[in-house]
Amino acid sequence: MEFTNNNLTFVIVTFNSRKVIYDCLNSLPKDFNKLIIENSSDEELKKELEQNYDKTEVVLSKNIGMGAGNNLGIIKSNTQYVYVLNPDVVLKNDTIININNSISKLDNFAILSPLSDNPLYPNYRTNSSEILKDDGKSISNVEEIDGYSMIINKDCFDDNFFFDEKFFMYLENVDLCLRAKKKGGKIYIVTNSKIRHLGAKAVDDKFNDEIELSRNWHWMWSRFYFNKKHRGNFVSLLLGLTSLLGNFIKYSVCLFTFNKKKTYLQNKNVRHH
Repeated sequence: MEFTNNNLTFVIVTFNSRKVIYDCLNSLPKDFNKLIIENSSDEELKKELEQNYDKTEVVLSKNIGMGAGNNLGIIKSNTQYVYVLNPDVVLKNDTIININNSISKLDNFAILSPLSDNPLYPNYRTNSSEILKDDGKSISNVEEIDGYSMIINKDCFDDNFFFDEKFFMYLENVDLCLRAKKKGGKIYIVTNSKIRHLGAKAVDDKFNDEIELSRNWHWMWSRFYFNKKHRGNFVSLLLGLTSLLGNFIKYSVCLFTFNKKKTYLQNKNVRHH
């Protein structure tokens, strides 16, 4: 098994991501197809990217969220494998080569990814405290992989059901991995293949306040929905009420310490609940 321009498509969801998307695209193999789902409907960006990058298509969309944007790209792709990337991820010169060398004897998989080059922020979770390293093993079975870098085998998912679109921004990757494992799918990290993730840089800095508000709401909703889906109503309500109480406390602290900006953000978060 190996990835080629005939069986792998890159899918990138962008939203006000002009600051980082060029570095991401410059790091990708030129002969592979790229599908960009532009959630801020930036027509000028679409024109620039399609003119300057070969085999690149930009699909303009309203802000439908990460999961729905990824699904749009996955379904639109004509290849068995899709590499879902955040726009603030950069591949190394040998990322794809090392992946292919490592998976050459692999029979099948559901999801896999290269390893983040920052050991302080691993892009995977295992059942142990073991930190995966490039120790000659080259490929390791893990429980889940972060959504900013996922190579997905479309054949392992029934009826084109990939990311659950009720998750707008958070935990959609955890849900996807959990569903894949329940069906017997294997999830791997390729430890001798590296990527660089800038982290929280997918959106231009001038939208930080807007993103902070969005993050507060969507993180809480995603956690509630995830717990309801996989743990039941009682657990989701219990954890949801605990989080709501925590937000009231944070709001009160910000209010009494005269932190107007944080008070505004926490107030928005509490009102959403």
